[in-house]
Amino acid sequence: MTGSNGAKRPIRIAAFSGAVGDYAGALAAAVHGGPADVLIGDYLAEFTMARVIGSLSSLPQPLPPSVYHCGDFLRQLAPELETIAARGLKVVVNAGAFDPAGLAKAVRSAIEERGLALQVAHLTGDDVLPQLRSLADEGRLVHLETGKGPGALLDRIVAANAYMGGWGIAAALGAGADIVICGRVSDASLVLGPAAWWHGWALDDWDRLAAAVAAGHIIECGAMATGGNFAGFAELPRDIRLGYPIAEIAADGEVVITKRAEEGGAVTVDTVTAQLLYEIQGPRYLNPDVILHIDSIHLSHDGPDRVRLSGIKGSPAPETTKIGCFYPNGWRFALWAFAIGLDVQAKIDWLELQMRSLVDTLALDDYRFEPCGQAAVDPQSEAAASVPIRLAAAAQDKAELGKFVEGYASFALGGIPGFHGDGGGGPEMRVDFWPGLASQEIVRQQVVMGDGRTFDAPHPPMRPYLTDPAAAPAARTPGRLASGETRRIPLGALVYARSGDKGANANLGIWCRDEASWEWVRDALDAETVARLLGLRQDIVVERHELPNVRGLLFVLRGYFGDSGSGNIGLDPIGKGIGEFLRARHVDVPVALIPA
Repeated sequence: MTGSNGAKRPIRIAAFSGAVGDYAGALAAAVHGGPADVLIGDYLAEFTMARVIGSLSSLPQPLPPSVYHCGDFLRQLAPELETIAARGLKVVVNAGAFDPAGLAKAVRSAIEERGLALQVAHLTGDDVLPQLRSLADEGRLVHLETGKGPGALLDRIVAANAYMGGWGIAAALGAGADIVICGRVSDASLVLGPAAWWHGWALDDWDRLAAAVAAGHIIECGAMATGGNFAGFAELPRDIRLGYPIAEIAADGEVVITKRAEEGGAVTVDTVTAQLLYEIQGPRYLNPDVILHIDSIHLSHDGPDRVRLSGIKGSPAPETTKIGCFYPNGWRFALWAFAIGLDVQAKIDWLELQMRSLVDTLALDDYRFEPCGQAAVDPQSEAAASVPIRLAAAAQDKAELGKFVEGYASFALGGIPGFHGDGGGGPEMRVDFWPGLASQEIVRQQVVMGDGRTFDAPHPPMRPYLTDPAAAPAARTPGRLASGETRRIPLGALVYARSGDKGANANLGIWCRDEASWEWVRDALDAETVARLLGLRQDIVVERHELPNVRGLLFVLRGYFGDSGSGNIGLDPIGKGIGEFLRARHVDVPVALIPA
């Protein structure tokens, strides 16, 4: 499996999608933009797929998840097929979702209509739903966090997909495929597969494979590596549309992250660090083909909009892989109320008292009453005088949510002055995510070519994975935190942050804006301090890891979302705002460290 040009130059892999609903014009920009060898698109966020399943399951005539693939990809792809063929580009996506064969068939039809010779392959093997009961009965399917089997949830699971590696993609490209349609592969596999094919890497080239995983992890969320969702956005140009990242991966595992010069956004050490720390669970990032050592990566400026990753280490693939299981878990509904004008807190308190009298009579699984912000003093508009209040509920019985809405409305004429609200539609199905763990040996990753050829992708050499390096306590230095004059300022003056979800856990990565702050931040932010600043519930376990290679700390907030982010009914259901909340908290900082 070597690159079609036979050269040793780095492969250029350009991203064009980070999730379903991402910017539709990004594929055309990648096709017609600067040099690229492979274009990759990621569509399968766990949260998004849960919503898809909920929509299908709640139709008047419910449909199984197996009918769904991401039609958005075909609409993006079809107009660009002639240019893709003319430029010799390869395209690799996981837009097949639960139906890669169906999407591959549709893409082949579009190619035939245009009289082109492009070859399409798709991968099978990720759908393990038919095996689920036997795996559970034999004790070979356990929860990734608790080690317990699915129990009674087994009968409710409607989709179960193994996270597959990148060797099927590499094999498909090696067999002549121009477009590779995947279902559930790990996000980084979209990059590892093409890089391994291009450079002819072996199954046990651990450091090089780990480099491809690092590159894939950074570019798979699209513009989130070029200034999107970036805490330092105010220091970058305020472009309307951000460009998408490109990974240049050399044969020796050196990686450069860049972008097309003519597009918006920026690639800096900090924008790359933000994505590197996103949605990881510790210093080791497990993928089906290799384990990436996050703490080995060195980032350096390599020119305008170029960041180099070097020193990357990997270790053998784990024997297990993640099994993403989805199950319907009742219904949910959310609406907004508004407290306006004077005596806002008293109005909020009264409405909360009224709603509590209602919800105590209902069979609800979860309930949230969440005032947001505060009204302006001497407001110049009604909007500035308003405090929105989010009310959300979940129940197994849809009728209970009907009572919830009716009860809320019943307070309209006998409640707070200025009562008004906003809430459209009706209850939607609530779908939770159960992260399973099973042996990679149960997964038979198979490549299906358009001409009917089929062949199995190889499994990498594997060994048992024991555990992440121990979560480190803060190494406090006596006197350093208390020495000198301090001033109370927002923590964000010293650190950037990026947060997100993984199953039931939130992950929160922070890193220092400069070297001078690192020692103080490392000492000051232990697990207990972060829990206090975030106001966490007592049942949430905070795990802390130090990443000195990026002047960073990683906090895993175990159990933050309850059962899962996809089923969470909170204001910020998958934790995108946790990092910005932490940065807004005020702390006592030595004056010597405060930026000018």
